[in-house]
Amino acid sequence: MLARAPASSANLGPGFDTLALALDCYVSVEVSPAGSLSVRTSGCGSELPTDATHLAARVASEVAGTDRLAVVVHSEIPVGRGLGSSAAMVVAAAAAAGAPDPFVWAARYDGHPDNAAASALGGLVAAAEVDGCPVARRLPLDPDLRAVVLVPDRKLPTAEARGALPATVAHADAAFNLGRMGLLIAGLADLEHLVASAGDDRIHQDARASLFPEASGLLARLREAGAATSFWSGAGPSLVGICAARVAEELGEMGAEALERAGVPGQVRVLAPDLAGVVVTP
Repeated sequence: MLARAPASSANLGPGFDTLALALDCYVSVEVSPAGSLSVRTSGCGSELPTDATHLAARVASEVAGTDRLAVVVHSEIPVGRGLGSSAAMVVAAAAAAGAPDPFVWAARYDGHPDNAAASALGGLVAAAEVDGCPVARRLPLDPDLRAVVLVPDRKLPTAEARGALPATVAHADAAFNLGRMGLLIAGLADLEHLVASAGDDRIHQDARASLFPEASGLLARLREAGAATSFWSGAGPSLVGICAARVAEELGEMGAEALERAGVPGQVRVLAPDLAGVVVTP
């Protein structure tokens, strides 16, 4: 079977490990019976080893209960850039291998359910672990919403980004994030009600600033250029500006200029939300 799963942007500022948005940038995985394991890859991540250690091969073999598989992977999702490449890979591989609930597999492999939920379900999702099981629900999303994503030519491993987080969170900071998250959810459902400060955060972005010192200036520049709000994508280093479709291309051009002025090599992607989630083709 062939399965396609979308990239995702998680956290969305104040929604740490809770909110994620699926984006129309994809990884596809095809799994079919074979005499022995073979892995072929193209696109992003094609430099990774094509053997039994490949993430898609590991997932497909576990789901299918055998490694006698031919696994073919093509990805448009940059690796190590905070766009949920690993979660999308697990969702697609599990679905292609016949898993009835790829979301559960991806949440287990990824360690938390936000990216996994977005790639499996599509759209804007809220996700959490409840009584040891991952649970996710779709949230309303303005159909005019677009995401302008600044993707630096540098990796920021999730483990390193998590290592920068504080062990505890002050009550005032927790309350700050909860309030902003409520405003963000309302604003993503209707862009006319989205305020810039809805993307602000006190739990993870400032703590990770030393890993990407240019980030705060780039986020501010996105808002100055017309983004309704802006925030880190997942653990970074990608940054996201939210805007209406009619200004997305112009904001993308300004984002590219901002990267250049900051001396940060990278690319800009203008993406729409993916509303389908994982799609399987026999």
